Amino acid sequence: MRQASKVIAIQMCSGVEPSVNFQYLVEQLQQLNLQQPALVCLPEAWLAFCHTSQDSVTLSATNTYWIEKLKLLCREYGIWLAAGTIALPYDNDRYVAASLLFNDVGDIVAQYNKMHLFDVEVDDNTQGYRESTHCAAGTAIEVVDSPFGKIGLSVCYDIRFPGLYQAMVDQGAQLLLIPSAFTTVTGAAHWRPLLQARAIEAQCYVIAAAQVGTHENGRKTFGHSLILSPWGTVIADAKDTCGAIQGDIDLAELMQIRTKMPVQAHNRFKSEFYE
Repeated sequence: MRQASKVIAIQMCSGVEPSVNFQYLVEQLQQLNLQQPALVCLPEAWLAFCHTSQDSVTLSATNTYWIEKLKLLCREYGIWLAAGTIALPYDNDRYVAASLLFNDVGDIVAQYNKMHLFDVEVDDNTQGYRESTHCAAGTAIEVVDSPFGKIGLSVCYDIRFPGLYQAMVDQGAQLLLIPSAFTTVTGAAHWRPLLQARAIEAQCYVIAAAQVGTHENGRKTFGHSLILSPWGTVIADAKDTCGAIQGDIDLAELMQIRTKMPVQAHNRFKSEFYE
């Protein structure tokens, strides 16, 4: 059984310029007293919170440059890095919101493309969101082994679809990463209860790095990056300020919770009950 290890979520108010957002990440890493192994998690759209989705398409063609710089950071600091989402090209007029997981030597060990796209009406200053206009939906579930346990990757609006997390648990997930940019309206109503529900029902640690504040593009995001235990307990909450929060992942505690309350074994909606 692995010993307890450190997880970190960095809350950001990303602007439209990648170089500025990247420099903020560097400054945060310099301030952290990083010990190995450590997993650093970034929010959705951390590299560029663009004015329009067409801007994201344009930037996607150049984002490999920033990926190479992230690889160097992982090597320099000896960290695993869950890089929120980065727009990567899909076709001439669309991108994928790619959540990349890097190991401590800078290798990309997993890429999850956001499945559920945010096409909704919200009573905020933006009013409506149509993520599918230029973003292509992903199709593959990603669960990957790591020094911290098996990590399941997801993004923001995915949180409202518990079937995705059940599928990840079926594949062995022990940590759920949910980088997000929740609106202030939906965040105030649903952010914490949804995260706690996913942690409790999946019996997994949850690390949810979030965007916060008023952005250059006029969007307003809720913040409150959270690290949650498999019991649903809040380990750390970034509240409404930028910066880093930390917590410990203890797989022995996770296994104890799952042993005492074997929810997955009792789940009568799993396919083996109907074979």
